[in-house]
Amino acid sequence: MFDPTDAPRIFGTPLGVDFPRALVNGVVQRLTSHDPDALARVEMFVNTSRMQARTRALFDGQTRFLPRIRLITDLARDPALHDVPLPVAPLRRRLELRQLIAALLEKEPDLAPKAAAFDLADSLADLMDEMHSEGIHPHDLHTLDVGEMSEHWARSLKFISLVEHYFDHDTLDLPDVETRQRMVVEATIAKWRNEPPQHPILIAGSTGSRGATAMLMEAVARLPQGAVILPGFDYDLPRQSWAELDNVFSAQDHPQYRFAAFLKRCELSPSDLPHWTDDPPPEPERNRLVSLALRPAPVTDQWQVEGKVFKGVEAATQNLTLIETRTPRDEALAIAVVVRRAVEDRASIALITPDRNLTRQVAAALDRWRIAPDDSAGRPLALSAPGRLLRQTAQLLCEDTSGEALLALLKHPLTHSTAGTRGDHLRWTRDLELGVLRGRYAPPTAQALTDWAKKFSEEPARAKWASWVGDTFLNQGQPGEVSLTTLVRLHIELTERIARGCAPDGAGALWEQAAGQNALETVSDLAENAEFGGNMTAAAYRDLFTSVLNAGVVRDPVTAHPGVMFWGTLEARVQGADRVILAGLNDGTWPELPGPDPWLNRKMRMDAGLLLPERRIGLSAHDFQQAIATREVFLTRATRDEDSETIPSRWLNRLCNLMGGMSEAGQQALTEMRERGDHWVKLATQLDEPVQPVTPAPRPSPAPPVSARPTELSVTGVTKLIRDPYAIYADKVLHLRPLEPIRQTADARIRGTVLHEVFERYVAQLDPVSHPDDDTARLMTIAQEVLDEHVPWPATRILWLARIGRVADWFVNEERMRRTKAINLANEVWGEAIFDVIGFTLRAKADRIDQRPDGQLEIYDYKSGQPPTEKMQKHYDKQLLLEAVIARLGGFRDISAAPVASVAYIGLTPQETKTMPLSDAEVDLVQAELLTLIRAYHSPDQGFTARRAVHKQRFDGDYDHLARFGEWDDSADPVKIRVGQ
Repeated sequence: MFDPTDAPRIFGTPLGVDFPRALVNGVVQRLTSHDPDALARVEMFVNTSRMQARTRALFDGQTRFLPRIRLITDLARDPALHDVPLPVAPLRRRLELRQLIAALLEKEPDLAPKAAAFDLADSLADLMDEMHSEGIHPHDLHTLDVGEMSEHWARSLKFISLVEHYFDHDTLDLPDVETRQRMVVEATIAKWRNEPPQHPILIAGSTGSRGATAMLMEAVARLPQGAVILPGFDYDLPRQSWAELDNVFSAQDHPQYRFAAFLKRCELSPSDLPHWTDDPPPEPERNRLVSLALRPAPVTDQWQVEGKVFKGVEAATQNLTLIETRTPRDEALAIAVVVRRAVEDRASIALITPDRNLTRQVAAALDRWRIAPDDSAGRPLALSAPGRLLRQTAQLLCEDTSGEALLALLKHPLTHSTAGTRGDHLRWTRDLELGVLRGRYAPPTAQALTDWAKKFSEEPARAKWASWVGDTFLNQGQPGEVSLTTLVRLHIELTERIARGCAPDGAGALWEQAAGQNALETVSDLAENAEFGGNMTAAAYRDLFTSVLNAGVVRDPVTAHPGVMFWGTLEARVQGADRVILAGLNDGTWPELPGPDPWLNRKMRMDAGLLLPERRIGLSAHDFQQAIATREVFLTRATRDEDSETIPSRWLNRLCNLMGGMSEAGQQALTEMRERGDHWVKLATQLDEPVQPVTPAPRPSPAPPVSARPTELSVTGVTKLIRDPYAIYADKVLHLRPLEPIRQTADARIRGTVLHEVFERYVAQLDPVSHPDDDTARLMTIAQEVLDEHVPWPATRILWLARIGRVADWFVNEERMRRTKAINLANEVWGEAIFDVIGFTLRAKADRIDQRPDGQLEIYDYKSGQPPTEKMQKHYDKQLLLEAVIARLGGFRDISAAPVASVAYIGLTPQETKTMPLSDAEVDLVQAELLTLIRAYHSPDQGFTARRAVHKQRFDGDYDHLARFGEWDDSADPVKIRVGQ
């Protein structure tokens, strides 16, 4: 296949060339004159499974023998190499490291929190993989010059010393995957020295970024029939720039650095690199432009010379479009429009980005046209239906089950998924939600479920289901530390019990479909290696399990559109699409910024021979340079994210800055790129625009038939009728009620209920001859009892008890003064007044009614917030005044009719009693106004206007959404709507 040579045999393909196709063409051309079976003797190693699949597909296009096409990483898992032990499962190694780290933290707790053991194990395992690949032993780290970092380095060495025995290859029975990869490479190279293979061996598509891979590539390049084919080689980079890439410390973020380092290792010059085929790049002018834009930092001053004399910028950018949107959502919509146009044009298109959130948004936008992309990354297993259920059930092992968590589990699509049982389960779940879970302060209990089921004695199946819910979802917490083996077993059993429901056996649909099968493989792997995990708490297990689950990926077997592909950045080397979208071009996304290294700083890494953080940026830069060299390219970014303005990707920034500093032709080309992008943004904005203008809803004032209007109201209902009549219409006419929340919070309503209960008990038990200090202590004791009964939130109990304590002395003194003027008749007493003349009943529950020695009544209401002013009481908030009407008519239970001398609010914030004296004439006026109001709303022409006189504009009513508030405001005129006529 190749002529003999003493130099390493290395080839390159220009940027933008369809690398798999060029690879196949080059092999076929070199074997044209050979026997037909020569192709079958060719052995090829490629870097990704997608590259492997596409290369194989290109060979399959004709009737001929196929070469052996393998992945480079397959060497670490090849069982045929019996002299090298098979690798240990990566999860087992991480669990072993966690145990070692947990033991160290037990002895030296100051090193790190114990909860960080698995995160540290993950990070340390990654460092081990890198050290194995680069051939670095922990002993080499002891000689580093740490300078001022000695204290931090001493702490790091304590962790690194835990893993030294994993680097003794002679005694290591179960090597890591990376360790075995290097061991296999070393063993293979040693074998080749004695018996070099005579058949062609090719390594294609790899940049040699890892030590073991570069070692193998060099060895293959020196074989009699071996060759290395480099993807995306920049033939436009001048000799001076190649020389600058020799700087290990500053040049690793350049896209061609890996090639420069590999060629130097093989003692070759970039100018010596021949082309693998004669395939020309699709956009040679763009290759020159991008090469100039990405010059190494020390030589970007060449822009001032080469940039101003650059020729062909119009040709370089004529098929280049720059889309800049305001938000990531707008970016996703614009990308979706570009994809839709490509589908209509019957052109294949590839979206390349590392941003998985963006690809999910684009996929959702494409769903409106029923376009399903071929997404190489799939979906995260943790976000699939089995993944979500497994994460939720892991939480059950950690804490008491809240009503919210129980309802989320009961409504999960895999819960009670045994065939034929799902319908009843959902019906009973709905009834349980409304009857038990909503509005409940404390977590649900098995007794509450049993009591609820007893109400349906005619349905024995419901009682069985309620028992299953109580036994399965409640009281599953595991206190203390338990072995990982036990936790995994309990977790799997619990999840399967939830999935099968009341059926005697099985796991429902939990392990079905692609996601279920992947989830089963993941939990089985964890179960097999759990013996190496030691003991841990349920919370630590939950975090561990979530970490394991996040590593899984689901590829649903859906029929994707053959011309729409979503690729990761590494797959930019695969090429093969007519159009390419490079999306998420913001710093921090593409390239992804290096994360903090808890073990070694940048200089220590370089001194030790490890990879610098910029290595990953350099690899991403090469992916970008390869992808942008395609014939038709769209560059997209969002100028803002959820928090702030974004920074353009450094490569896009360099390209724009270079073109902006060029001649007028460069500036004009950049403007045209943006104008083409604006066109797609405008098209995207039209997606959500209505075909016809939508007229905002008017401010409603429904007028139902008189027969449907309410004939009884509470005193607070009358206040609501004055301020927001529409709420009375929705409540009393339509009979709509707002649902109680699942997660009950400590709101003002609960606070008011608690305070009323505290003061009611105190007033009812008051001893007139006791000392004030004793009364204060008794008030606080009552407060503690009421809070313990009604408030399940410990922090809230403390805050509210302190709040009552601040007003206790004042309230006790005020109460003793009230007792000198009147006696307490009743607390929390119901009453009603019937007005036959208009057929209306007024109801009320008075907080407190006292009686003076002259027989007149005093009515009080406890107010935890700001009491209404006297003017507000007279015109809007008539609660106490209406209670005075009922009291004067003798409507309160066990209290005779009597004149009302005053009404008062006992305010706690601020501490004041707002008293309003009353005369019979004033009570008569309130009664007359009530009758006038009710008569008005019993008129068929009177509408129930929404938000007629709300106290504040920020008032949030229960029925504002039904009234379409927001499409109109409080200044809009009401529109009468005849209802049910």
